Amino acid sequence: MFKKMLSYGIILVLLIIITAMYNEQLASIPLLILSAYLFFLGTRQMLHSKKRKM
Repeated sequence: MFKKMLSYGIILVLLIIITAMYNEQLASIPLLILSAYLFFLGTRQMLHSKKRKM
């Protein structure tokens, strides 16, 4: 439960930073961080489901 709330919190903070930096045309920096974080979460979930099937 705590990990899920932490994950949602990180995503929410990054989205707020993206909207704040969008007016200064610097939104690509937090978008890159957000995409890397979501890629990490997806990879971890995929490996977890593969281990569960074995």
